[in-house]
Amino acid sequence: MITIKKEISSKMREKIAKTQHDIWAHWMKYLFSCCDVYNGIHVLNSNKVRRWKRQMETPYNELTEAEKESDREQADKILKIL
Repeated sequence: MITIKKEISSKMREKIAKTQHDIWAHWMKYLFSCCDVYNGIHVLNSNKVRRWKRQMETPYNELTEAEKESDREQADKILKIL
């Protein structure tokens, strides 16, 4: 029984890790798509930087409903595999 639980736990851990990687990769693709590139250097738009800094410093319960919905969509990806 313990071996089965460890195997399930290990498989679930890998599924969650893969999903987390997919979420991160999706974010990075979006982030880079927001950049201007000058001689191979990626430069972020200052308005986006300000917005993202505000969001990362804001507790979840104080985000706008649209911002919360974006986080919920990411949570749904994890819930789908649980």
